[in-house]
Amino acid sequence: MNKYISIALISLAALTTSCDHYIDVMPKGMQIPKTLTDYEALMRNEYNANYLPSLQDQYLLNDRFIGQNNARNQDNLNTANYMWKEDRDRCELNSSDEQMFDMGYGIIAIMNTILEAAPGATEATEAEKNEVMAYAYAVRAFTLFTIVNYYADAYDPAKADKTPGIPLIYSGALGAPWHQGTVKEVYDQILADFNKAIELGVPENAMTVIHPSRAAVEAGLARVYLSTREYDKALQHAEQALSRHGDLFNWLNYYNENKEKIDNPDDYTKITSPMAHTSVENLWFCSGNGNPNYPSGDMDISEERASKFEEGDMKFLVRWKKYQSSTDIYYRGMLTGYYNFAGIATPEVYLIKAECQARKGQYEEAMKTLDIVRKTRIHPDFYSDSEVSDEAEAIEKIRLTKDNEMMNTMIPFIDYKRYNAEGKYARTLTKTFDDKVYSLSPASHMWTMVFPANAINRPGNGVLTQNSH
Repeated sequence: MNKYISIALISLAALTTSCDHYIDVMPKGMQIPKTLTDYEALMRNEYNANYLPSLQDQYLLNDRFIGQNNARNQDNLNTANYMWKEDRDRCELNSSDEQMFDMGYGIIAIMNTILEAAPGATEATEAEKNEVMAYAYAVRAFTLFTIVNYYADAYDPAKADKTPGIPLIYSGALGAPWHQGTVKEVYDQILADFNKAIELGVPENAMTVIHPSRAAVEAGLARVYLSTREYDKALQHAEQALSRHGDLFNWLNYYNENKEKIDNPDDYTKITSPMAHTSVENLWFCSGNGNPNYPSGDMDISEERASKFEEGDMKFLVRWKKYQSSTDIYYRGMLTGYYNFAGIATPEVYLIKAECQARKGQYEEAMKTLDIVRKTRIHPDFYSDSEVSDEAEAIEKIRLTKDNEMMNTMIPFIDYKRYNAEGKYARTLTKTFDDKVYSLSPASHMWTMVFPANAINRPGNGVLTQNSH
């Protein structure tokens, strides 16, 4: 853990020096940060403070494609999750580090350093200090939410206070003590951080898209309360977020602008991703699996996964194209650029709102909210208004859109876990591979990821208990 909490102390040096050596020594002549501008600059180093990749959740859901030969022959963490190898020791396979843990606690270390230092920083008014601290509290909250849903069981109101969670650390100092909180403790801290951001006056218009705005914080609270099954509160915060920023990107227009290239079955040249920092949907931008230092390509998906998209989905048509290699048929990712896969954007908030309305028995209103999103995705030739008669039908329709809309983020994985924990809408995953049927039960231990070995073996000033293998 010492490695993660010391990252913030050297991140400022990384802004102006070679990334090859900054983790070893403080560069000669480098000044210790003192001003508020110095500390706020830590948040602008996107690789250290705005990059939270997750892969294993996507392999588990089979939302990320692995070719047949690799799935058959490779023995690593990716294939263990992809092939649902419940008898394989994932701790052994996760023997070194993992970016979710490393990058996540690196972000937390930076936010803790800012929160400790900002009150005494120079060359700033109290209002300016409060604004920077509000950003730091919000980013810490978003990061904790992601990490706890990756490495711990889903929030269950009946037992969250006894369920092992993740490390809680409140200092950026090397060797600072920490403890492994319960899931409830972690969620309580997340809520406290979001509310503290509001108390400090997180602005309606943030400095940049990588600084969470008031709308982003309200959306974050909606996300948390959906997970704790407090649907009235989740609905209230979703509406607050959307009242501030409810824009959606029109994928039909984007398809029409690139139609010739998209419709050509032999053209596999990449198209620029519209999901980058400038997207109208962004509430808070945080890079997911694409390194923020340079553009990356969209991921490939299987034929089976592609079949789960609604007919006429223009976002699907833009992002993926069927491709045949020497060994596999799959859908190749067709976009390149930057992706807001670890932040929060308006489509998710609309879908949170729709589910909360459905949970309250407001089925017609829920479908109207759902269709606000669908109308910007589904081609008019295939679109029809959504109609349901009960909660189960409403949840199914919302979930179909949300699983596809939020693909390659951690949200579908988080949703699967919370539905499985609730029980009412639990699902068993199934697939056929090499003429054999594979399944993953809602009760499987694989839904909770194992901590990387370096976190267990070198925990710093605390004790971390490993999850089930």
